[in-house]
Amino acid sequence: MSQGHTAVPDQLKTLDDAQALLAQGICPIPPRDILDRISGKWPIQIIVAAANGPIRFTELERLIDGISRRMLTLTLRNLERDGLLERTVYPTVPPKVEYQATPMALELYEAMLTLTNWSHRHSACVAASRQRYDARQAAATA
Repeated sequence: MSQGHTAVPDQLKTLDDAQALLAQGICPIPPRDILDRISGKWPIQIIVAAANGPIRFTELERLIDGISRRMLTLTLRNLERDGLLERTVYPTVPPKVEYQATPMALELYEAMLTLTNWSHRHSACVAASRQRYDARQAAATA
């Protein structure tokens, strides 16, 4: 894989930054493509685990229930490619590999926490709304 994207800043501060990247031939990725990549159950769990500090492959494998070794490997590669994880290989026998969330991933983690907190705050309202809806549907079909 090409590592040419490593010079790209984690965040674009201005329109000039975006235009400078375009001038370098770096085209923005549609937001939908990025959301599709990070919204699956495996990427979210990996980012949450890596947000607490460096974590090894085997730790992730034990921590994430139901993920296969192949799926974990593919997801880690995609997250690394997208700049959300940094992979460090230590020259030991056997090799020690750690994954750590990048600043961009930590920002995403904070956004996920905000969304999680929102869902906790509004869970009773959603439950009540579902009950009202289901009651209306039951009455309409009776």
